[in-house]
Amino acid sequence: MAESGIARGAVALVTGASAGLGKAAAIRLAERGCKVICAGRRQEPLRALAKQLGKGAIAFTLDVTDAEGCRTLVDRLPGSHRQIDILINNAGHDTGGRKKFDEGRIEDFAAIAETNIIGLMRVAHAVLPGMVGRGRGDVVNLSSTAALRQYALTNVYAATKAFVRSFTEGLRHDYKDTDLRIIEMMPGMTRTEFAATRFGGDQARGDAYYGRFPGILDPDDIARAIVYALDQPRSVTVAQMLVVPTREAL
Repeated sequence: MAESGIARGAVALVTGASAGLGKAAAIRLAERGCKVICAGRRQEPLRALAKQLGKGAIAFTLDVTDAEGCRTLVDRLPGSHRQIDILINNAGHDTGGRKKFDEGRIEDFAAIAETNIIGLMRVAHAVLPGMVGRGRGDVVNLSSTAALRQYALTNVYAATKAFVRSFTEGLRHDYKDTDLRIIEMMPGMTRTEFAATRFGGDQARGDAYYGRFPGILDPDDIARAIVYALDQPRSVTVAQMLVVPTREAL
């Protein structure tokens, strides 16, 4: 049997790890013996997560909209965690979204693009040189089903995810002659804090939004899919994975 693509003791950087998909991915990777960097803006939940994960896990302050913070990302890590083997590029939001374009605030739309596009690129740009230098590494960019099919009131958010899809494919071409694996994960509707955050922290409105759908995923469903993709032999790249609820609203 071919060796798993996840080496025990591998260092995994997970952005947006304080909740949702990022937190679930961090938990699953720790279970596989990875030393997990739980990265994000909210230190309290990150510290709690790192404590839960135990030895090898650390909480790390990272705002992907902070250019300098991203540029110095690797240098700010303890020496034991600077050789990043796996990047789960997950941070993103749709705060202020779910509006017709003319009815939304341009500042909100710009902030969505700043995090979902520029932030994702900043983190990849900070981490990839080390992977290229070592000739090995895995990048998992979190896209969305919205990258494939547009919905009403998802104008800017869906466009950012379409960018992630194109960018990820471009990276795969850039490193096609190396042993780097560039993976795009495209989750369908998943129940997280995402909806409540989109609506300014209104939990009831977020719950009502998810309640409209006949089927919905759990963050751990996506985390298990990520681990599946990473678990394949190093000679195999799961280039794209689309994960949707069995009962899906089309």
